[in-house]
Amino acid sequence: MKLAVFSSHDYDKEYLEQYKQHHEVQYFEQALDINTVNLASGFDSVCVFVNDDLNKDILSQLKEQGIRLVALRCAGFNNVDIKTAYQLGISVVRVPAYSPNSVAEHAVALMLTLNRKTHKAYNRVKSCNFSLDGLMGFDLHGKTAGIIGTGRIGTELAKILSGFGMKILACDITDNSACTELGVNYVSLNELITNSDIISLHCPLTTQTNHIINEQTINQMKQGVMLINTSRGAVLDTVAVIEGLRNKTIGYLGIDVYEYEADLFFTDMSGQVVDDHCFQQLQHFDNVLITGHQAFFTQDAMTEIAKTTFNSLTELENNLPLSHSL
Repeated sequence: MKLAVFSSHDYDKEYLEQYKQHHEVQYFEQALDINTVNLASGFDSVCVFVNDDLNKDILSQLKEQGIRLVALRCAGFNNVDIKTAYQLGISVVRVPAYSPNSVAEHAVALMLTLNRKTHKAYNRVKSCNFSLDGLMGFDLHGKTAGIIGTGRIGTELAKILSGFGMKILACDITDNSACTELGVNYVSLNELITNSDIISLHCPLTTQTNHIINEQTINQMKQGVMLINTSRGAVLDTVAVIEGLRNKTIGYLGIDVYEYEADLFFTDMSGQVVDDHCFQQLQHFDNVLITGHQAFFTQDAMTEIAKTTFNSLTELENNLPLSHSL
């Protein structure tokens, strides 16, 4: 199989090269979009990431070029028109469980950093400033955490937060027995929003979850709530979140994803002006912590992504059922 890898970086190549087996691979730094789709000509399959665009028109062009498989290097698939792909006869696979622990642990890292302000303390001590003013935090023990989405990642987060002695509320389409065994209490979204001290989002981006956190839900939250998002940027209405920060309903915001990240994340823009008003506003707040979509980024996760991707190619090559088909 000949594979074209889009939105590739050196770290992608490092791990994919280790597990490519007998497949031929070519790497493109460019994202897959209407301007770069012709690069897929001559390949059997394409490997894409979270900000590559696979809409109806692009999938149609991929089909014309002979593409048989779209392999996502991630669990989410909101950037792919799945219905069109299967109408065209293009199979779509993903990596559903590359490392739930990595994302859950990163969510907790955001929580702890925001709460105990270790990033600020680090910079102070580097300057020999040992004052504790402004570094006050709170005990997680005894507080209530609300987890929206209890798939693999949400479940791992529930395990970690249970270890802190937190009360955990959850909201999902169906209850997860692994969570209920931990003592997680499934409630409505309204009840979770109203009663949680910390809210962490781990749901996929769908038409139902798009802007699930919006002006209405923010107005129901506890004053000073901590909001964490490591799922997809658009589950938060960014404009509403900024207003929630202004009126102090949101006391802490930790995000590893951003609604308009496609033109920002995964590139070094340190020498450029970031012309994004919402992002500039978020950076202005002292109680906001932003990381650049790195929650997945561990050695374990990258290994699993590479292995799963090439196993899918081998299955297609041998006309076997695709283990991770959508």
